[in-house]
Amino acid sequence: MQSVSDIWSMILDRLREDLSETTIKTWFNETTVVALEGNELVLHCPNAFKRATIQDRFLPNIEAGLKDIFSSDITVRLLDDEALRQRENHEEQKPSSIMDSGEFTFDTFVVGPSNQLACSAARSVADAPGMNYNPLFIYGSSGLGKTHLLYAIAHVIRQRTPSARIIYIKGDDFINDFIESVRSGKAGDFRTKYREADLMLVDDIQFVAGKVETQNEFFHTFNTLYESKKQIVLTSDRPPQEMALLDDRLRTRFEWGLMADVQQPVLETRVAIVKNKAANLGLILDDSIANYIANKITSNVRQLEGTVHKIKAFHDLNIPIDQSAVDRAIQDMIRSNEFTITPDNIIKEVCRYFRVEEDQIRGPSRSRDILNARQIAMYLIRRMTSLSLDETGKLFGGRDHSTTLNGVTKVENRMKKDHTFAETVKAIITNINATK
Repeated sequence: MQSVSDIWSMILDRLREDLSETTIKTWFNETTVVALEGNELVLHCPNAFKRATIQDRFLPNIEAGLKDIFSSDITVRLLDDEALRQRENHEEQKPSSIMDSGEFTFDTFVVGPSNQLACSAARSVADAPGMNYNPLFIYGSSGLGKTHLLYAIAHVIRQRTPSARIIYIKGDDFINDFIESVRSGKAGDFRTKYREADLMLVDDIQFVAGKVETQNEFFHTFNTLYESKKQIVLTSDRPPQEMALLDDRLRTRFEWGLMADVQQPVLETRVAIVKNKAANLGLILDDSIANYIANKITSNVRQLEGTVHKIKAFHDLNIPIDQSAVDRAIQDMIRSNEFTITPDNIIKEVCRYFRVEEDQIRGPSRSRDILNARQIAMYLIRRMTSLSLDETGKLFGGRDHSTTLNGVTKVENRMKKDHTFAETVKAIITNINATK
């Protein structure tokens, strides 16, 4: 996570100490952080009325929060749409794709015992696409470098063959793209886009599991590319055999090539990651500081890199990089990465899974599909949060205690009798947890 995003998250946390959650959502829901430049934090708010209100009423609160974080005076500049466009026009031209930026390459990927096989296989694929390990299936928990390897493969192939047609997409975006192609009557364009690729990279392929039509489309896309000796690389949070709702035809094909896992990095690798990231940012860290960070953050590469970004922000503000500053960076990074499952998270994921709108699931509709999604959402809120039945019912149009209890009970009983339904609920739980 980039340090400027961390800073904005921390500012919002500090604003919550003085302002209600309703006030936060009302006035800051359209505000995004653009950059931290020296002693100035640049924000963007497209809504003129909200921007003026923030400027007049809340700017002192934001600047007080910044001073609390950095122990230094930081000013805030709010941009409207036009000012943001002018800023972007004056910025130095950026690479057209993150894959071309040089940030995520094999040279910047730190290899250790936990990822050696995956990295070696990725290099082999990049050297001879379509010839070695097709498909390459990389799996492991979030934040361990799977996406970095996808970008690294694409970077090598793009450098060697600029004309190569490279497709990178996340599993849930593939689903959305397919649905939109059906809705708009452009299925032919969709198939051309994916089936004529020279390299297809799919991140988080686990999201297609359980989506019957999408799996069928992906099956045919996979076959077309494979038979044309085009390279396919997939990542997932778990191996194919653990995807309960994955079509057997796809499971078999995912296992055709090589499956390589990435695990939590060992201490030596974590130290190397910290020092490598610092060097890329033009920051030299003492060995004692690098070791201290690596001993404090043990499971997630993204958190290690985010901590270094935060330390770089301190350095740019002339804050001494001692153990106290590092402790602050680590604590803020861990806090900014903490994820509390909320009813809104659950409702959003259920709606995403069943392709329904939130106002439908919260509203009076009694259609079979909406009712099914609503009852599952009720069940998951009761299981995964501390809300009471009455509180849960209020989220769905003010439904009463007995209605909510009836919905929860129906889901519990159906899960005991219907294996496929139970696997659907489990898949939704996995997807909710995957957003952490």
